[in-house]
Amino acid sequence: MAQAPTPVTQWGIPQAGPFRWTRPTTWPREALALTGYWVASRLVMVGMLRSGKAEQAIEVHRTYFNWYEILRDGTFPVGDVTWQYPPGAALAMLAPGLLPFLTYLQAFAVLMLITDAVTQAALVRVSLRRNGGVHRGRSTAGAWMWALALPLMLGLPYGRYDLPVTALAMASLLLLPSRPRAGGALAGIGAMVKVWPALVVLGAPRGRGSRQAWTAMCASAAALLLVLATLFRGAFDFLTAQQGRGVEIESLGGSVLQVARQLGWPGDVNQHYGSLEFLGPHVHMIASASLLLTATAFGWLMLWRFRARRWSAATPYDAALTAVLLFTVTSRVISPQYLIWLIGLSAVCLTVRGSCQRPVALLLLLAVGVTTIDYPLFFDSLIQGGWKATAVIVVRNGLLLTASFWSAARLWRVTVSPVPALQQAPQVQRGPIRVA
Repeated sequence: MAQAPTPVTQWGIPQAGPFRWTRPTTWPREALALTGYWVASRLVMVGMLRSGKAEQAIEVHRTYFNWYEILRDGTFPVGDVTWQYPPGAALAMLAPGLLPFLTYLQAFAVLMLITDAVTQAALVRVSLRRNGGVHRGRSTAGAWMWALALPLMLGLPYGRYDLPVTALAMASLLLLPSRPRAGGALAGIGAMVKVWPALVVLGAPRGRGSRQAWTAMCASAAALLLVLATLFRGAFDFLTAQQGRGVEIESLGGSVLQVARQLGWPGDVNQHYGSLEFLGPHVHMIASASLLLTATAFGWLMLWRFRARRWSAATPYDAALTAVLLFTVTSRVISPQYLIWLIGLSAVCLTVRGSCQRPVALLLLLAVGVTTIDYPLFFDSLIQGGWKATAVIVVRNGLLLTASFWSAARLWRVTVSPVPALQQAPQVQRGPIRVA
């Protein structure tokens, strides 16, 4: 007598045999595909950094290791104009010391690789159920975004410490709906490492959860600051380190000056405060305009927070991407590694099918590709002021500017703008959104 076939999920896994992380043979097919691509692409990224000739490897060898030596003596790099980070950044610089059997560069790359792997696993975990299917309302697009976009930046993600900062912000966002205190605490730690993760709690729905997240963020940031100020000298030196910043050549204001240079503007490019900045007439005016735009962006975000009436499972994620995108675009500095932040937040947005930022994420993916053309391919030409390099940076910043306006408009329309009666969707309850 023939037996009925064993029912399987949409990923080809038997319903009776839920997959386990410790047994790859039970993983869903999409998880296997993601794992295979992740391993292959990361081997290439590690190989690029391992050569030791790439600029990011030299930066780790020279700058990060120098800071590591100073921090080991119990002091921050006081007086070093290239040190402009909150005290928590010391943790990233000291972490390679946990692997004394490796060189500093090797240990740094290994830690970045582990961070990447854990982040990839978390994105897969929030999307897939244990029986191999996709969580209701969730999507694996976020996991694919992270897997595909990061290698577009070649070896850069493993040669900067923005990867663990982004991982902290992503973990904070993923925890906020069900564990607001834990999510807020991670945001506070991230803020002490590189400031911008403080923005990820902006979209938390009003109410008790939001208050818990904000309180936990402030408490964890203050506690970490107190510990570091006790252990190290010069912990507050970073507060005045940004005062003399000018306009970096890859920023939005910098692209304006790049075009002006082609038309006869007499300014020049020099190493200044740890980055390549424009020096010359009207630079101060452009820098002031950037600060004004940043203040305007903050004001718009506060207005959105006040006016928003509709929250969904995707709103905290969407608001975080919009906030960080606005602050990135209006900054006086847009380094290539800043795109890692946007990749991570876009990936979190794409884990929810109802996100309003899905087309924005695709536009940012294109911006990541153009960024790689800018750096490292055209970077030397950009310093000299060639037309081709100028065109590339104008296109890249144009994409980021378009994405920021589009992101803000879509967030406002979904959460603030009145919805016609015939198009109103069922109200989403504000209860905790738990991920199995």
